[in-house]
Amino acid sequence: MWWGQFPKELRLLTKSRLLASIGAGGVLYLTPILFNSLSFTASQIGTGIAIAAVAGTITRLIAGYYLDQGMHFARLLRIAALLAITADIVLIRSNDYADFIIGEILLGSSAGIYWPSVEIAVPLSCISLKSSKGFALARSADALGVSIGTLIGSCAAYFGYIRLIYLVESLVLLVFIRLISNNLYKDDSLKSKYIVNNTIKSDSKHSSLKEILKLVYILFPLLIISLFSTGMLSLIQTALPLDLVIGGIKRRAISESSTGFIIGVKLGILLILQWPIGNWLSNKNIKYGLNISLISFSVGSLLLSLSSLYIEGIYLTLLGLISISVGLAAFLPTAAEAIIQISPKEKQGISMAIYSQCFGISAFIAPWLAGILIDINGNAYLLWLIGGLCYLSIIPFSNLIRKKKTISV
Repeated sequence: MWWGQFPKELRLLTKSRLLASIGAGGVLYLTPILFNSLSFTASQIGTGIAIAAVAGTITRLIAGYYLDQGMHFARLLRIAALLAITADIVLIRSNDYADFIIGEILLGSSAGIYWPSVEIAVPLSCISLKSSKGFALARSADALGVSIGTLIGSCAAYFGYIRLIYLVESLVLLVFIRLISNNLYKDDSLKSKYIVNNTIKSDSKHSSLKEILKLVYILFPLLIISLFSTGMLSLIQTALPLDLVIGGIKRRAISESSTGFIIGVKLGILLILQWPIGNWLSNKNIKYGLNISLISFSVGSLLLSLSSLYIEGIYLTLLGLISISVGLAAFLPTAAEAIIQISPKEKQGISMAIYSQCFGISAFIAPWLAGILIDINGNAYLLWLIGGLCYLSIIPFSNLIRKKKTISV
């Protein structure tokens, strides 16, 4: 059986990620729509999400440090889930900007702990399986979960109960906590310190700083690519919903429920493409997969920009989202696998945290800039045009990626 080929630890992790993604799907994609309906400006929404990213930047480094110290990833994942549930309690009743900011800070902190922990859990759970295939499976579960979550949120928005997205996330995260507390994950062989052979060598704060700087140097080309690529993920979650409900230069604005439907279609496309593309690229050079993703992001961004110029531009929008989905399906598992291949084994926890910072930094910068550009121009035409050109310009960085196994300090 197809499912049975994967280790039981990886199967349990995949189910857990599916649940977490169901909750995140509605919250990530429909929160901007909810607060737009409360008359928040695009800049206010973008700034709130950017503040969440700052909180996530801090907690990512903390999570990475404790992973390399040997803390079990399951413990950190439970902490992340509890923070997200607290954020949902705040946001489900929020009507003012202060509550919105508090909720976003809690969500950002949760994401900062969740991502390095859940990503390092993949190679730890693969046992005898190639980690690249494990990442492809895990990202497929993420895509399925986000699609389901967004569909539930869109239905809730259609019937006028959009705030149900926070209740849904809280409920699925309670089940997530139960799953991740399974006895299977109490086995010490799945503690992060075993993937790094328990070789923590930092004798001082100065040494630790030098090691982190050396890691950044080793990972730099991949980090540049990741910053822009995760920026696309942030824009699809924040700028795209606003772009659709506001409308383009000539493209008609559409309703909140229709926006949710289109985002659901995009996520459905990603769901269909994630496993076949991820599995195919698991047997390819990581540079190949990264180039495929950058080209796809560029084409998709340019199509979104062009869609603004036509009354029936929504069809170009859909084509652009297909291309972007190809890019995400190629990037997400490839970049995570690249961290495992490139980073020194004794520093894979902090390396994953540094890589995960790209999500936080791009989530800080991209929504903020997008909000400003949309407010100034009244549409997202220029935003997508600049994005398309940027993705083309960074393709050469993939040729600078080199494997390195050790750090000398």
